[in-house]
Amino acid sequence: MNTGVGKNHATMRKPWSTSSFGGSVDTSAMDLSALGDHLGLCKSPSGPLFALHCAVQFMHGFIVSRVVTSVVLVAVAAGVLSVAL
Repeated sequence: MNTGVGKNHATMRKPWSTSSFGGSVDTSAMDLSALGDHLGLCKSPSGPLFALHCAVQFMHGFIVSRVVTSVVLVAVAAGVLSVAL
């Protein structure tokens, strides 16, 4: 782990932190830009297609985790339909 001990904090790129490390406590332009980009990404997937995408992902995860059961259910449904018709 790189703690930055012995390095100049002004030239070292620091990870996001809620502490000001003795610097300015105001929000910088870079922070506001990164926040704006993040909020833009979070806001975009909120339409009706996003809900459909979430439902498809859920069904995919459900089916993949139960492959054998899903194959048996499809075979039983096909058998029932072939007998009924």
